[in-house]
Amino acid sequence: MQIKRTVQKNLSSWKIDPNRKPLVLQGARQVGKTWLLKHFGASEFDNVAYFNFEEQPDLKQFFENTKDIQRIIQNLSLVHGLPILPQKTLIIFDEIQECNEALNALKYFYENAPEYAVASAGSLLGVAMSKGNSFPVGKVDFLRVNPISFSEFLSADDPQLFAYVESIDKLEPIPDIFFNPLVDKLKKFFICGGMPEAVVALLEQQDIEKTQQVLQNIVNAYALDFSKYAESKDVPKINHLWASIPSQLARDNKKFLYQSVRTGARSREYEDALLWLSHAGLVYRIFRITKPGLPVSAYDDLSAFKLYLIDVGLLRRLSLLDPIAIREGNRLFTEFKGALTENYVLQHLIKNFEVQPRYWTSGNQAEVDFIIQIKNEIVPIEVKSDENVRSKSLSIYNSLYEPSVRVRYSLKNLKRDDGLINIPLFLVDYTEKLLALI
Repeated sequence: MQIKRTVQKNLSSWKIDPNRKPLVLQGARQVGKTWLLKHFGASEFDNVAYFNFEEQPDLKQFFENTKDIQRIIQNLSLVHGLPILPQKTLIIFDEIQECNEALNALKYFYENAPEYAVASAGSLLGVAMSKGNSFPVGKVDFLRVNPISFSEFLSADDPQLFAYVESIDKLEPIPDIFFNPLVDKLKKFFICGGMPEAVVALLEQQDIEKTQQVLQNIVNAYALDFSKYAESKDVPKINHLWASIPSQLARDNKKFLYQSVRTGARSREYEDALLWLSHAGLVYRIFRITKPGLPVSAYDDLSAFKLYLIDVGLLRRLSLLDPIAIREGNRLFTEFKGALTENYVLQHLIKNFEVQPRYWTSGNQAEVDFIIQIKNEIVPIEVKSDENVRSKSLSIYNSLYEPSVRVRYSLKNLKRDDGLINIPLFLVDYTEKLLALI
């Protein structure tokens, strides 16, 4: 089963860019980076030369012994078994964080052999970079790969329903004949989330137990990464942080509390462990802002943040919420005080907007779930996990700052009410498009 990813357009654009640099795909393990590069190479090049530094550690010698790109190409061609040709062969360096010399060699590909198409991927590249490993700054192009989004999931599961969603061009209610099936599809997405192997298990094999096992295997693989790649002193702390996320998000006040990780825990003890999870791309740290000013980053309160997982399916599995909840009305959306729904919304906002979201509070009176910056516009966002959409917080925010537009995600239909736009949860991917219709 092939799921069309929106990031594939970026790969095609990179190929034809006259100022193309070696490409580095970033993203957590198991989000589909390797598949994307291999599929891209098979579709748009005559040949693919694939090298994995984790599986083939001897490859490192080619880069340790010389900086001469032509000599490196000759050696790689011998391993590949075919000539590596400019413009015709896509060279893929996978798990490139395992070979810092290969990472640095990207600079020489750019400066001395730009005719070669070189793409690389690294699941823990952020961790390697955070340790101070040298990096060819300004000599590479970056592309982030996120988990599969709901719109990508829908395009594979129900192309006709996806075509309808793509055609929406007015801020008016969606007919029930489309609305109700879209809610059902969203429930399915909450079961598998956006990890590609889990999506395939659910859509192609239609096997919920297999989906459960795939997600558990991913969770287990991440735990092994903690032990293998993190500093030994940080491994227990990383495990404690990771395990605490469901309970942190299950509280009414979702501000991250170190005391909930372990009795007596202090921030300075866990900062390195938290940074490791963030650099590995496994969590998103969303800061509170003191006021909605531009740029939002200037108003970060670094002492207060929420912690979310990269994927709603992983959060459901880590929370041990049984998929049978799909049969119980809107329970999947409301479980853990709407934590799954908030995580779902956040991972889509991260994917669709350049500036990372924040959140806002006003003492103990109000909390707006997310604040996003779209160009020079600041938009407050409220997330409602069911059809109960009453919100004192958004009203307080509105009276204080009078934003030109406010957004509420819920299971209510698409509707514009003065400056408030209610967007159904299954349309989060289309937020920017819908706001442009005002």
